[in-house]
Amino acid sequence: MNLQSFSSLFDLLQAFPTEQSCIEHYEKLRWSNGVVSPYDPSSKVYNYGNGKYRCKNTGLNFNVKTGTLFQDSKVPLQKWFVAIWLDASHKKGISSCQLSRDIGVTQKTAWFMLQRIRECFFCENNHQLEGDVELDETFVGGKNHNRHANKKVKKCQGRSFKDKTPVMGMLERGGKVVCRVVKNTSKKSLTAPILRTIKRTATLFTDEWCGYDTVGKIYTRYIVDHSHGQYVDGDATTNSIEGFWSILKRGIIGIYHKTSRKHLHRYVNEFVFRYNTRKVSDSMRFNLLLCNTEYRITYKQLTNG
Repeated sequence: MNLQSFSSLFDLLQAFPTEQSCIEHYEKLRWSNGVVSPYDPSSKVYNYGNGKYRCKNTGLNFNVKTGTLFQDSKVPLQKWFVAIWLDASHKKGISSCQLSRDIGVTQKTAWFMLQRIRECFFCENNHQLEGDVELDETFVGGKNHNRHANKKVKKCQGRSFKDKTPVMGMLERGGKVVCRVVKNTSKKSLTAPILRTIKRTATLFTDEWCGYDTVGKIYTRYIVDHSHGQYVDGDATTNSIEGFWSILKRGIIGIYHKTSRKHLHRYVNEFVFRYNTRKVSDSMRFNLLLCNTEYRITYKQLTNG
């Protein structure tokens, strides 16, 4: 089957009916120019057949899953492929409980698989932005007045970080979005990721928040004063990045219900990945993720920090 014709989960299952077909497809994507040793890229590689290889310089054996999110996983590639397809193509993601039922694994295993996949979604959350760039920050964690009485947090009005986690977003108009979970929304916390992500020739559009005052001296900056009810002033607006926040928060509320501060950046990666690939087909999105599977995290790292 032509991979570009993927339009459903049924097509995916037809294209990869066996574990070997998954391995062969993954090898073509990862080693399009020939097999490369993950231990020494300059080394000669011996092919033992059945997807097994040996690095001549190090003497170590490996396969196509070595050094990727699939390494040391007992879950078949078929189930991994389905999990990647579902998480990348569903507009608001998929919960670990639902995935565990869909592919026949425990909820704990499904959660671990999804977190590994979200780690790889960072490949689309690491761009350099230019041109007209909108900046804004949001807080994830819910509102205090919606909480049960015994879960309310005292003195958490406004920009409090006791019960909410701030996320800063940078969106190039007509292009990509990049988001970072930050410690707070001070000048110090916001300036560094902006300088690392946005080219100096860009034009910034922000609200009146003083956390952007430092970058306002480096870049050309236009401001809309939300505190006085101003949301559009010519080209000055932050409506596009605020539209992305609505997608992010609707997904968290509707699918995940709650995210911890510790793992929030991975959920942000997920929504950024889908937003930045919104103009490509589901099959291209699926293959793009398979080409960026080197962001590997272990279960111990996930649970211990």
